[in-house]
Amino acid sequence: MLLPSVLAASSFVEVRPGLIFWTLVTFILVAVVLRWKAWGPILSLVEEREKQISSAIESAKRERSEAEKLLADQKTAIAEARREAAEMMRKNQQDMEKYRDELMNKSRKEAEELKVQARREIEDQKLKAIAEVRTMAVDLAMEVAGKLLSERMDDAKHRALAEQFVQGLPVAGPAQAGRRAS
Repeated sequence: MLLPSVLAASSFVEVRPGLIFWTLVTFILVAVVLRWKAWGPILSLVEEREKQISSAIESAKRERSEAEKLLADQKTAIAEARREAAEMMRKNQQDMEKYRDELMNKSRKEAEELKVQARREIEDQKLKAIAEVRTMAVDLAMEVAGKLLSERMDDAKHRALAEQFVQGLPVAGPAQAGRRAS
């Protein structure tokens, strides 16, 4: 049984010059046919694939460069938008402060006008009160003068006399009027 496996092993290692010759002829013939029929198309496919890879690499480089440029543009636009927003906020704050100052000035002016108006009204009321007191003083003076003189003068004389008396009275301010009332 060992014999067939030994024979097979010995035939495999055995050198046969005819087999070597035909193996070399077949190899050369296959190499020539492959070079003639397959090598050209394979090389052209390899070259085409190489060109595609090169163009893809160049395209990727261009796209990356464009992407970097767009990214830089976006960063610039974002920075500009932030700057504009900050400027708008600052301007709005200034506008609000200006508006507040205008309102304060307007309120002060209105308060001052109300104060002046109130002083005018007080002065008018004071003058009316003084005129009324003078009228009452004239009437009182006429009555007192009539009682003192015991003679009856006509009304026109009484009035002229009383007005002359009142004109001679000093004009009293609020402090002097308070002292006279005491």
